[in-house]
This record gives sequence, structure tokens and C-alpha cells, in this order.
Amino acid sequence: MAAPAQPKKIVAPTVSQINAEFVTQLACKYWAPHIKKKSPFDIKVIEDIYEKEIVKSRFAIRKIMLLEFSQYLENYLWMNYSPEVSSKAYLMSICCMVNEKFRENVPAWETFKKKPDHFPFFFKCILKAALAETDVEFSLHEQTVLLLFLDHCFNSLEVDLIRSQVQQLISLPMWMGLQPARLELELKKTPKLRKFWNLIKKNDEKMDPEAREQSFQERRFLSQLIQKFISVLKSVPLSEPVTMDKVHYCERFIELMIDLEALLPTRRWFNTILDDSHLLVHCYLSNLVHREEDGHLFSQLLDMLKFYTGFEINDQTGNALTENEMTTIHYDRITSLQRAAFAHFPELYDFALSNVAEVDTRESLVKFFGPLSSNTLHQVASYLCLLPTLPKNEDTTFDKEFLLELLVSRHERRISQIQQLNQMPLYPTEKIIWDENIVPTEYYSGEGCLALPKLNLQFLTLHDYLLRNFNLFRLESTYEIRQDIEDSVSRMKPWQSEYGGVVFGGWARMAQPIVAFTVVEVAKPNIGENWPTRVRADVTINLNVRDHIKDEWEGLRKHDVCFLVTVRPTKPYGTKFDRRRPFIEQIGLVYVRGCEIQGMLDDKGRVIEDGPEPRPNLRGESRTFRVFLDPNQYQQDMTNTIQNGAEDVYETFNIIMRRKPKENNFKAVLETIRNLMNTDCVVPDWLHDIILGYGDPSSAHYSKMPNQIATLDFNDTFLSIEHLKTSFPGHNVKVTVDDPALQIPPFRITFPVRSGKGKKRKDADGEDEDTEEAKTLIVEPHVIPNRGPYPYNQPKRNTIQFTHTQIEAIRAGMQPGLTMVVGPPGTGKTDVAVQIISNIYHNFPEQRTLIVTHSNQALNQLFEKIMALDIDERHLLRLGHGEEELETEKDFSRYGRVNYVLARRIELLEEVKRLQKSLGVPGDASYTCETAGYFFLYQVMSRWEEYISKVKNKGNMLPDVTEVSTFFPFHEYFANAPQPIFKGRNYEEDMEIAEGCFRHIKKIFTQLEEFRASELLRSGLDRSKYLLVKEAKIIAMTCTHAALKRHDLVKLGFKYDNILMEEAAQILEIETFIPLLLQNPQDGFSRLKRWIMIGDHHQLPPVIKNMAFQKYSNMEQSLFTRFVRVGVPTVDLDAQGRARASLCNLYNWRYKNLGNLPHVQLLPEFSTANAGLLYDFQLINVEDFQGVGESEPNPYFYQNLGEAEYVVALFMYMCLLGYPADKISILTTYNGQKHLIRDIINRRCGSNPLIGRPNKVTTVDRFQGQQNDYILLSLVRTRAVGHLRDVRRLVVAMSRARLGLYIFARVSLFQNCFELTPAFSQLTARPLHLHIIPTEPFPTSRKNGERPSHEVQIIKNMPQMANFVYNMYMHLIQTTHHYHQTLLQLPPAMVEEGEEVQSQETELETEEETNPAQADLSSLTDATSSQESSASQTESTPNQTGASSSPEAIPTTSDITATVAGPVTVPAEANASQAVIPAPEETK
Repeated sequence: MAAPAQPKKIVAPTVSQINAEFVTQLACKYWAPHIKKKSPFDIKVIEDIYEKEIVKSRFAIRKIMLLEFSQYLENYLWMNYSPEVSSKAYLMSICCMVNEKFRENVPAWETFKKKPDHFPFFFKCILKAALAETDVEFSLHEQTVLLLFLDHCFNSLEVDLIRSQVQQLISLPMWMGLQPARLELELKKTPKLRKFWNLIKKNDEKMDPEAREQSFQERRFLSQLIQKFISVLKSVPLSEPVTMDKVHYCERFIELMIDLEALLPTRRWFNTILDDSHLLVHCYLSNLVHREEDGHLFSQLLDMLKFYTGFEINDQTGNALTENEMTTIHYDRITSLQRAAFAHFPELYDFALSNVAEVDTRESLVKFFGPLSSNTLHQVASYLCLLPTLPKNEDTTFDKEFLLELLVSRHERRISQIQQLNQMPLYPTEKIIWDENIVPTEYYSGEGCLALPKLNLQFLTLHDYLLRNFNLFRLESTYEIRQDIEDSVSRMKPWQSEYGGVVFGGWARMAQPIVAFTVVEVAKPNIGENWPTRVRADVTINLNVRDHIKDEWEGLRKHDVCFLVTVRPTKPYGTKFDRRRPFIEQIGLVYVRGCEIQGMLDDKGRVIEDGPEPRPNLRGESRTFRVFLDPNQYQQDMTNTIQNGAEDVYETFNIIMRRKPKENNFKAVLETIRNLMNTDCVVPDWLHDIILGYGDPSSAHYSKMPNQIATLDFNDTFLSIEHLKTSFPGHNVKVTVDDPALQIPPFRITFPVRSGKGKKRKDADGEDEDTEEAKTLIVEPHVIPNRGPYPYNQPKRNTIQFTHTQIEAIRAGMQPGLTMVVGPPGTGKTDVAVQIISNIYHNFPEQRTLIVTHSNQALNQLFEKIMALDIDERHLLRLGHGEEELETEKDFSRYGRVNYVLARRIELLEEVKRLQKSLGVPGDASYTCETAGYFFLYQVMSRWEEYISKVKNKGNMLPDVTEVSTFFPFHEYFANAPQPIFKGRNYEEDMEIAEGCFRHIKKIFTQLEEFRASELLRSGLDRSKYLLVKEAKIIAMTCTHAALKRHDLVKLGFKYDNILMEEAAQILEIETFIPLLLQNPQDGFSRLKRWIMIGDHHQLPPVIKNMAFQKYSNMEQSLFTRFVRVGVPTVDLDAQGRARASLCNLYNWRYKNLGNLPHVQLLPEFSTANAGLLYDFQLINVEDFQGVGESEPNPYFYQNLGEAEYVVALFMYMCLLGYPADKISILTTYNGQKHLIRDIINRRCGSNPLIGRPNKVTTVDRFQGQQNDYILLSLVRTRAVGHLRDVRRLVVAMSRARLGLYIFARVSLFQNCFELTPAFSQLTARPLHLHIIPTEPFPTSRKNGERPSHEVQIIKNMPQMANFVYNMYMHLIQTTHHYHQTLLQLPPAMVEEGEEVQSQETELETEEETNPAQADLSSLTDATSSQESSASQTESTPNQTGASSSPEAIPTTSDITATVAGPVTVPAEANASQAVIPAPEETK
């Protein structure tokens, strides 16, 4: 699949250009939101703008961007639209605006939903315009805009307003457009349809003529549009010049057809219309396909359309067709053709009597039908109802070429989709990697269309779903691989040596020259396949590199993917590489092949296996890796070598490149998707339709599930009976015990379960029956049995008071079905997840739960919270490589668990030994788990049974309390427990204690019984597999790990019943789907019972690096987001406890009634003001600094020096006041700015003990899921809003701060942006200059919102702030200096360290006096020049907060001045010699 050569990047207009534009002046007069007095509506304005701005500029994106950004659609076009004022310019203007919104990826239909009255009329006008005569009323360019608008409508079926209009175009009545014979044939195939067709006819007769005419127009719309397209297509000449308008029109039309075919609701009736119009035949015979340049994209789109028209699905039922059914359909077509030939065309007897396999290839069909005349061919086609009957004695109007192609293409044999897929190599080669048409590189502006699949709301079948994801995932990873290869290989600097070979002038961390490469095994193919089962090779490299890089190479694990590259440079030694020129010709790259590591070889040539055993130490620097090559690719290459005499690729490799493990999972994921397509992937019945996007979206909600559970044990979820009652508002709570003292948790709750059908039954009054009963909960408190006398026997308990929505989420998660929890920032998503896991674990001890998250960090947070609950740690297991970061001493990885089991076994056997000794039993019962089992059976159980018989109630005698203790056989064993064990108060209590003691003993032996397997299994690998498959009840992994290891897990027989996904809105659609299928179905059914997804689709989606896949293919849409769009019910958590209420208001408008938890108002940290700052949040306007706003040293590497300096100055000010540096994080929206700020921090305050470093300097996207008390945010852009226009990014940016948020931005730019209005209207309500209170120390006692008692200072701009911080710092240094001088008067013993400090201080003073110019603020120019260098700087997060207090850490004066002075003039008073430091303008 390919794309056209990409357009160059669109440069966004600057604010000054925006203000100078004619459009902006009009906006300020007529519709700008911030203008109070607006002129009345004037239709001429719309006409003028359309003619002068849009048409005259040939629909220039820049003009349309300006219009859309100025809120033209919302505040002028649609607001004033009515049938009376409707005109061509009006319609076209609205379409342009809607298309632009889709291009920018912002919501497009909101305005129409608010005022839907005139939409039907508007839509009818669009339909009429789309069919208008070309160039008379609407130009082709305008009609292309209309096609794009219609395409957006067909892709927005979830919007009721749009669906109601579109449905009339694509329902059954559209079959009016079929030719009568074909209509008869179709109705005969499905008898049910004839009934509907007759009904439609009857209804039509009742309509009045005008309405009937109107509805006939709508029904025939798509048929007429196809005819119109065919006429445009036929007007394209073969070799003469053609206008690009025609080409674009044809491309957009095919895109519309693909989108109609790829959605079941539109495809159902339309596919027959499309087939009847023979559109594909017309297209394949057209001149455009044969035009090399112009027709390239068109023919790629055409292949996609052909794929979808023949898709393996039954259009009416929507069921996927099997291979056999497809073969049957093919055979039926051929045999009906043979029957027609036999009956009516004697010249085709040979054809009619042949068997199917002999005649169903293209060659044989052409052989039989080629000699026939055009008229005969037309008659054959009309017998098959493909064309209207040819009247007698008339010649056909169709070309012979068309008629022949029509019959041949319809009846030829096709390769099945799965066969094509299985023969495909999974690694990209150089042909795909650098093909601009397949993997777009340049900035994708969203203008043209691409031959890429789209991920929308619905999919045809699971096969279609997996295939689209497979193709996109493959191309997206190819894009990343290209970037990696270009980066690594160009760092190696391959040049041509004097003797014509290759010499490497540089080195790369991720690539090494190959010393030797040999193919060592080519295994025989499987039966029925023509490619080898496996191909293995050995690659030798010389690791003469730094130790840590050597470790990385030696650390390559099994299944890691590397790339083998052949370069043959033509440039002589020392030639410079120019990154702007094409990569391949400069480097001389010839081949790229992928391979997968099997392992490194030891000195005996054997593969070193992964495992708990330490790796052998190898001598020398030469290392050999055994790798697997792609068998399909190998077979293709070898065939090419043998048949065409091409060179053997595998003799030529000279570079091996590895990739970062985190980004290198593409091959395993593709393999997994391909395996899923080859197996009958059984999705549970209750999920199947929802995943494809059909049926009732709420059908998998627990309330509609047939196996809903009535009674659930909520364990420690509730803290008290009051908590329980408030958690179910509107319910009547009945407690089974009346004594309040006994109404303590844990509680079992019985819910009124009503089957789905019962809901519809109503009594005579129309009221639901027994509503009272439906609202009653029966609550039964129960006591957890005593677990033993030791303190550690007490269960751990939950301490969180959940809100009622959190309880609803927990309840839904415990019930079978699909649970979706939307968790806004700070609403306790993780706590809810952990409680659901714990409750499932206690309610269904035999079930196993799989936890999947997007990042290792989230998995670690979950695990740390799980460990705080009452879950036995032997049932926890963590898969994947992230367990290294777990902040606990315990190791939950596979081998960590194996070691835990072995260590625990020894501990327990020691306990058995102690018990044996206390009972005085001879022998060695604690030798193995098996001997311990016999000891329990014959010694322990017998004593316990004897004891029970002694102390049990004997008839009607009252039991004696003392007997319980007297006869107890294990006193000696429990001697180390807190004494006395028995309280002696009453019989029941003591008996419960005795049973608790026995439970403690019994648990030792049950655990030993479970651990017996580890005595029988000897290797660590076997033991770890046993744990995974049998022992663990809660298994956690990242979605990536699930995709990588699906094959291994299925092979092991891994089983699970429940899945919980955290961060579900950040996981790619396909990576969310794979974890559902990590087990083989039992008897054709999936055993999955619950699927809980927790996420927030209002925050950032999964990261897609390539803009074309992200925007055009909508690949960034997660499954969670798609379910929300489809209408699956969600539980929305509605109380946040992270941020001050005022900060929460900046983003809570995006959520359904998000409020605050009580502690946000009550705790002192939330009610106290931020010291030294007047406001808890502020938007600070930053104007150009030295005439420069944003800059872009590299593409998309945006920087803004003024903002960067201002942010750092505020950070330094806060630290000097006493704020802890690690409580402040600096965020920005672009990588370039992040590097610039890190650079400035290193220069200004890197190792300064008075300031320190911020907790993190990173991008908003990277900081998602984290938080800090104070956030300083730089928005960077001054020309265009850029990607902050995505409201999801804004929500993340606004919701990271707990106590203070300070935003630096160009206010005039951001306040006009429609999508950001709710947040920016609050921000701009406060002053736009920074208000500080320099004399107020940290922490302050002032309440938030109070007027301060200290003086408030207003900072007008960045130089003033930098200046101020400099003076503040100098003042602080001087006061420290005086403090040290007073220390000098103290006795010498007290001031040993102080003297040293003082002497340094004196040095500082003198240095400062002698050389004030050393405080020259050259650091500014450094920072500016560093913009270039920081572009390529590697990521490093500063984490030293504060610094040592040793005397050496005190900075020198020159450091201090260069450190704290901003790019400013320092006042003369700061220097003893009165010399003025030159301002930056002068130094430049």
C-alpha cells in the first residue's frame, strides 16, 4: 500500500500575519468571540470571503486554517444559516470548515448538534451540488471538497444528526438503482427481502408526488454519483496533460467507495449497487491507471477497493465466510456461466463441459471468450443479469475490451486472503523501508488521501479487524525502523577505502561492523509449504567498545530483533554526510534484512540459554550470535538468485544494527496477529459484536449478562456500615443482624438480580413491578475465621473510604461482563483496580486474573498497592522485564517467585521440624514435602481429632472452658506466640482460638503440598512454568509482553478467567485485543468471564510517530476510546483528591460532573497559599525576546528562549524562597524546549546548593500519569497553537499540578482557540503579569485567596524577573557572608569548617570587586547557541535535588553571576565598582 509523494510542511502563519489578514479584520468586525459590539449578519461577507479568500487562493490550507481558527463556522456560518440565505458560497464555506476540522483532528459536529433544525435542508443541498454539472455550477475542485465532506459524513455514523440523513442514502430502497433483471435475481436469493420490497412499494404509492420525487432522488444518489464519476474518469487522456483536479477528484471518489465498502451498515445494500455499476472494470480499463505518475495512488486505492468488494463476508447477515463457503460461491458463479453457455451458445460447448479447475484461471477464460463477438459477449453478460438485455438487431454500445474484462474478472479464481498473508515476510526490506508511497516520511498535512486502511468505529469481521491493524502496525514500525537505520548507519560513516572495500570512519552505539556471517541451517519445508521451516545463521562481531555498551550487546535476549545491512559506499574517506539529501545514495545502502536473536554462543559454540543461572564469562572481544532469518524472505531471495542470477544477499552483509528493546517488539506482535488470523480466534460471544462495533453497545454490561451473581462478598471494601449505606444512594439497606456491635465489616451483599427480559414487563399502571424489592440490598456481616495466634496472622485491610461511584466500579468489576471505568486525573483509578483484584481473589479463589497495563511504571504502582492488601504473595507473579524497577525488596518475576518458593519451602520444613520436636515424635519428618505430608496425616491430624473429641459438647453437659486449654496438644509449639494464647473467658472464644491455631498449622502443610512440585521439577525453567500455569492466581504483564509472548503462553496451556487493564486509553487497539486471546478456547468457547478496562480517553492516546498513520488512519484511537464512541456504558469516577479545587476547575469541564473529595478543601496543604506567589495558578504572557518568539532549529524541534529563561527564573525564585526543588517539575509541550530548559538549568543552577534541580524537566506527553506539587509549564508556540489544540493534551497539562500551576505562553495566540476556551477563559480572568510576594517566606500561613500582608510586586517581563532573581541571590549570598563573619568571633573549636567557608567567601568578594565584567551574561548567548547542540542532546533527567553542603560546593562569583543573572542588565548597585554589565543587545 502506498501514498503519493508527500507535500512539504505547511508553515503556520504568525500572530502578526494573522492580525494583518483581511479575514482577521472581518472576524473582528463580525464574529470574533472577544468582540462585544459585532456588526449584523451580512450574506455578502460570506460571498466575498469565499470568492476572494478561498477560491482565489485555490483553497489554500493557510487561508482555510485562519478562517476555521477564527471560529467562522461556530460564530457566523452555521449560526446564521437558513434555507433563505443558502447559496453556493455558503454551502462550500461550511464544507471547507468541516473538512478543516477533520484535518486538524478536532470535533467537527458539535456546532450542528446545538442547532440541528436546518441540517436536513443543508444536507439535501450538498447532495444536489455533488451531482451538479461540472464546470457549469461547481468546479471539479469544489466537487472534490463536497466528496470529502460526504466521506466525513459516512464516517460519522455515531452522530445521530448525521446518521438520520445518511441512512436514507444507503438503505434497501437504494436498490431502485439496480437494473430490473439484477433486482429480481437479488430478491430471489433472499426471499425475506421481497416482503420488505413490496412494503416499500406500497409506502411509496401513499406518498405525495413531490415527497416521492425527493425520496427517489436520495435513493438514486449514489448510483448517479458513480455514473458521474465514470464520465469524469473517461475524460482523462492516456498521454496528454491532465489537470490534477481530475486526478484528485477520482482519488477522493475511490476513497469514498472504500469507506462505504468497509463499513457493514453502508456496505449491506451498497455493495450490490457498486457491483451492478461495474465500477471496478471501468477503473481498471481507464487511462488513469496506465499513467505512471498521476495514476500511481489511484491504482493503489483501486486495489484496496477491489479487496473490499470481494471481502469474505455475507453482506446481508454480516457473518464471515469460511474458505469453503468462498470456494462454493466461486464454483456457483462458474457453473451458472457454464449452464448459460451450454443452453444458448453452441460456440462455448468446450467451455461448458470442462471441469471448473480447468477453466477458472484468467488465461483459460480469455482463451474461451476472447474469440466471441461483442454482441455475443453482451448476451452472455445479460443472461447472468450483469447487463440489460440487448434488443434484437441492435449492436451493443459497450467495447469488447470492457465486456471481456467484465466476464473474466468476475469468474477468475482468487487467492485467499490468509494465504497471501502467510507468504509475506514480516521484516521490512530496503524496498519497503524507503518507498515514500508506502511509508510517508515528510510531514503529512492531511490534504491528500493515502492508500492506507482506516480504523474507524466498526469492522466487517474479526479478520478485517486484525488485517487493518496488522497492516498499520507493520507500516508504523517500518517508519521507526527507517529512522533507526538512518541514524545508526550514518554515525558509522561508511566510506569507500582505497582498495574499493568499506571503511568505517565513525562508530555507533546501536550498530557494529560484521566480521563474519554464515548461514548454518536451512530446515526442510512443512508439507504444503514452499518455504523452509527455519533458517539459522551465525554473526560474528568484534566488541572493542566501552564496557557498558559491550554489556548491552552481550545482553541481547532471545527473540530480540536485529537488522543486517549491506552498504557499498561510493564516497571517498572523509566525505561529510548531509542529512538533507537522500540517505540511500549517500551511504550506498544496498540491502536490509531482519533477523531474530536465538542467543550468544559460548566458547564451545553452544547457545547460552536465558535463565537464573549466571552467564559464563567469555574471553576476548569477539562475540558470535546465532540468529533466525525470515524463512519467507530467504526463499524469495534464493529464488531470485537462482532464477534471475541475482547476487546472493546473504554473502554481502557488513553491518548489524540492534534497536532499543522497548521499541523492538514489532516482529513478535505481527507474528501474533498473523497466528490469530490463522486460528479460529474465539472471542467470547458476549464480546464479539461489541468488538466489531455492532449490536447493543450495553449488551455486555453486568446488568444484561445472563450469569449475573446475586451475592458477593465485599471483604474489606467498606470501612463501616455507614460507609456501606452512603455507597448505595437510593437503595434500601437491610442488615441481617440488628445488634449495631455486630454490624462491622466484612460484609456480604445480596443484590436484587433481574434477568434482562424481566425488565420490560410492566404492570397495569405502567410502573415497573416490585421497584421496592429492586432497590433492597441484604447485607450480612461475617467474621473472618481466626488464622492463628501470631500478629502476622491478622489480615491486611483496605483503609480507603471509597466514594459511591468507586463502589459502583468495584461492584461492576466483580460481576461478569465488560466493565469500563473512566478515571479522570486524581480519582483513584489504581485503588479501584486493586480493590477489584482483591475482591475477585477472595470471592472466586479458583479463578485466575490477568493484569495488563501500558507501562511498567503503572504495573509497579499496582503491585505495590496489591501487596498492601490481604493477598497471599505466593499467588502473585509478574512477567516481563520491568520487575527490576519494583520498589520492594521482594522479587515477583518468574525466577524471583521460584526462589521465593524454594526459600519458603525450607522455612516451612523448619517449622515442621519444630512441630515434630514439640510433639516428641522421632524420625525426620521435615526431610521433604512428601514426608511432611505423611507426618501431618498420621501424627498431627490424629492428635487434633482426639483433642476435638475431648472438648466437644458432650450431650447436654455445659462445656468446660479450662478443658480447651488443658487438652490442647500444641502448647509447646505455640510457646513463641504472644501469651496467654487462651483467654479463658468463654468456651466459644477459646475454641475459635484453638481452631485458629490448627488453621495456622494446617496452612503450613497445604503450602508444602503445593510446593511439592518444585521438588520433582529440577530446572528453574520448569519450576517457573509450573508457577505460571498452576500456582499463580494474579499474573501481571504489560500489553507489549502479552503480544510478544502469546505463542509461548498458549503453548504452555496458560489459562485465566478475568482481565483487568489499567491505562487502557493509552494502549493501541491491537495491543488491547491480543490479551483477550492468550489462551486456547475450551470446546470452542472462551473461558473469559470478566474484562475490566480502566482509563481516561480525555487524556493522551497511544503514541504514533508517523503523522499519516495517526491522522489519516486514526491509528491513535485506542479500543477504550472506540468503545466510548460506540456507546458502551462507563462508570465515570467523579471525585478527585489530587489538586486544589481551583486547579481542578481548569480541566473538570471536560468530564461529567467531576467534583472534589472532602480532603481537598480540609487539609492545610490545600487551603494554604503558595508562598511568595499571589495566585495558585497564573497564565503569564511572554512577548518576543530580542524580537524572537518561537524558533525551529530542526524540523518540529520548537524552542522559545524567552519562555525558557522565564520558567527557569521563576524556578530559581521559588527555590531561593525555600521551596524544595524536588516538589517542582518543569513541563513543556515540545522536545526542543525541554532540551533548551535543561540546558539553561545546567548553566544557571546545575550544581548550586542554594537552588538545586527540579524534580523533572520533561514534556507533557511523557509526564502523563505522574504529578507534582508545583508545575511550571511552557507552551512554546507563538505562531500557531500546534498540537496543544488537541484538548486531551491540554487536560494532561492542566492536571499534573497539586498546589500550583504557572503557565508561560503567548496569550494572544491561545485565547482565540475555540477548543481551549473553557480553560483559557479562567486563566485570562487573572492578571497576565506574574504577581510575586518576595518578602513572604516558605512555608506561609496565609490562606489561599487572602490578601497578603507583604508587598506584592508585579513582574512585567522576563528580563525584569531574571534581574530580580539575580539581585535576590546576591542579597542571599551577602547575608550568608555576614553570618559567617559572626561565626568568626566564636571559639576556634566551633568553627573549623566555618573558616574554610569564610575564606572562600572572601575570595568571592575580592574576585567580584576586581572583575565585575566576569558577571557578563554571556551565558545567554551560550544558551542560544546551545539550541542547536541541545537538539541532538541525549535525554537525561536531572535528579539531583539540592547539593552537598561541603565548602567546595559554594560557587564562585563568576559562576553565580553567570548562573543567576538572566539575559538582562544587572543594576550597578550590585557591583562594588559601579561598572554596568552590558545588556545582551550590546554584547551581540
